[in-house]
Amino acid sequence: MRRVVITGIGAVSAFGRDWNSVQAAFARGQNAVRAIPEWAEQYPDLEAHLGAPIADYAPPAHWTRKQLRSMGRVSMLCVDAAEQALADAGLLHDEAIRDGRMGVACGSSVGSTPDVCALGTLLREGSSPGFNANTYVRMMPHTTAANIGIFFGLTGRIIPTSSACSSGSQGIGYAYEAIKYGLIDMMLAGGGEEFCPSEVYVFDALYAASRRNDAPHTTPSPYDADRDGLVIGEGAGIFVLESLDSARARGARIYAEIVGYGANSDGSHVTQPQKDTMQRCMELALKDAGIRPEQVGYVGGHGTATDKGDIAETQATAAVFGRVPLSSQKSYLGHTLGACGALESWFCIEMMRSGWFAPTVNLNNIDPLCGDVDYIRGEGREIHTDYVVNNNFAFGGVNTSLVFKRWRED
Repeated sequence: MRRVVITGIGAVSAFGRDWNSVQAAFARGQNAVRAIPEWAEQYPDLEAHLGAPIADYAPPAHWTRKQLRSMGRVSMLCVDAAEQALADAGLLHDEAIRDGRMGVACGSSVGSTPDVCALGTLLREGSSPGFNANTYVRMMPHTTAANIGIFFGLTGRIIPTSSACSSGSQGIGYAYEAIKYGLIDMMLAGGGEEFCPSEVYVFDALYAASRRNDAPHTTPSPYDADRDGLVIGEGAGIFVLESLDSARARGARIYAEIVGYGANSDGSHVTQPQKDTMQRCMELALKDAGIRPEQVGYVGGHGTATDKGDIAETQATAAVFGRVPLSSQKSYLGHTLGACGALESWFCIEMMRSGWFAPTVNLNNIDPLCGDVDYIRGEGREIHTDYVVNNNFAFGGVNTSLVFKRWRED
């Protein structure tokens, strides 16, 4: 079995594309959530009028019309992040990525919803001005993985991970396993999501979307007794993963090592998370990493600010790790769905490297039903640790846990 390291990172978020910008936003303690008052008239049945979209996003100017025609917004975000990651790793113009040595594992909850609407209009009305030859390519569940592979000429394996909130973390986990077990040398891995009111509708119908329309910066509030639901965001995060031998052979900079991945399913309910299987998932990740729970200095919580989710997650975390420091970056960027596993893994790695861990904002009154962990609040905290864990849990009972290790030369 081979060791797997991270040699490139690319991201697009409401707080920017680089860690310095994101860390500065975390330090300010104010989230990216804003009210969208026009929804009140546009969508009269929708009660939640909040979101954390990326302002004024446009694809890179050097992309051609031919390259863009198969990409909806979610694919643009992921390809953009992948291009950054390849450049960061020094591989963007390297022929090694096109000869079968590199693949991609990536996903999102859905494809681009404007194209779903165009197809729906065609079926309902018999014609649709938005429908064309690339409509399906833009809306298909594996649109992000396919577009990344085509854009960069990758001829290695493609692993689509369209699994809602675990899409990004599954992308990283499956890529890690493919490299670890010698199936491929390098992978682009992560996930993305584009902002759309359709996703807000879903959670609003489940009474799981925050409706604090007059106070957007006070929500979401993960783990808080007065939380009233999640807020939808958007973004993309892509890692370059490669075997340690490959990275060393080309003198690559290494951000961190992936040492553990756990995944399982609840097998009981499509929307109600289960503490016992979440706990088992974390235990699987620790077993894969070959470490003890007390070696982990921080856990990146899924922290959606939903009632049952927060309780099950933190009770499971406490059962495995005890009073481990924990926070949720969804309190800043909202729930980025298919992107959250990748973005939050990036945050965990960078916080481990810097030694400063962001607090959960809007956490004023910890829910007594949540697990007994060490919730980071206030000004953040200095923690020096060699291991961090990022957890993500998705509709359908899909559970993931990733273990990252600080990189030190042997």
